[in-house]
Amino acid sequence: MRVHVVSDVHGRADALARAADGADALICLGDLLLFVDYADHSQGIFPDLFGAERATEYVRLRTAGRLDEARDMSAALWRALGGDPREHIERAVREQYARLFAAMPTPAYLTYGNVDLPALWADYVRDGHHVLDGQTAEIGGLTFGFVGGGLRTRYRTPTELDDEEFARKVRAVGAVDVLCCHIPPAVPGLLYDVVARRFERGSEATLAAIRETQPRYALFGHVHQPLAARTRIGRTECVNVGHFRGRGTPFVLDL
Repeated sequence: MRVHVVSDVHGRADALARAADGADALICLGDLLLFVDYADHSQGIFPDLFGAERATEYVRLRTAGRLDEARDMSAALWRALGGDPREHIERAVREQYARLFAAMPTPAYLTYGNVDLPALWADYVRDGHHVLDGQTAEIGGLTFGFVGGGLRTRYRTPTELDDEEFARKVRAVGAVDVLCCHIPPAVPGLLYDVVARRFERGSEATLAAIRETQPRYALFGHVHQPLAARTRIGRTECVNVGHFRGRGTPFVLDL
C-alpha cells in the first residue's frame, strides 16, 4: 500500500493534479488557499486584487511584526474596492477552490489547514474526496485519524481554534495507526521556521496523544521550512510532509 501525503498546497493546482501518481490514495493536510506568496509577491489573492507592489508592502509589515499596520493597510484597500469586503474575498477564494478541487485526485482524504475556509469545501468536493476532521478512516487496513485547523495566534488566520476545541478533536480521534494533522505536535524543533525565523504554534494535545497512544506515524505540515523535518517520540515517527507549494512533490508513505 502506497499513500502520498501533501500539505500547504497554497494554490499549486498543477502539481496537485500529479500528486497521487503511483499511489493508492492521496492525503491532503490542508492550506489549499494562497493569499499571498511570501517568496513571489505577484502570486495570490492579495496581489490579484491590489497588485504586487502593495502585496510587497503588506508582506514587509507582517514579517517585521507590524501586524496592526498590516491589518490597517489591508482594511483600507478592501474599503477602496467598494461593497462588502467579504464578497470580494469569497469570490477570489471560490475561484481558487474550483481549480484546486478539480485538480485533486481520487481517492483523497482531506482535512483543513488554518488558512482554509471549511464552510466552502462542500461546494467543491467530488466523489472520492473524503473530508475528515476529528474523525478516522480505514486506508489499506490501517486506521488514520485526522485533525484539521490551527491554534490561536496573533496572525488571526481564518481557521484558528481554542486549545480545548482542538484537544477535543484529538481525543475524538483516539488511538490510530497514523495520526494526520495540519499543525505539528508541540516539539520546538518541529515548530521553528528557519526562513521566517520564528516559532509557529504546535499542539500540546497532539503531543500528549502521541506519547500515550504511540501511532506508527504522526504526519503534519504548516511549518514551511522547519528546523527539524522529523523526529521520533517513542515508537512514533513524526514527519513534516513538506511545503507542497515549494516542493511540488508529495511525501511517500509505504505501508
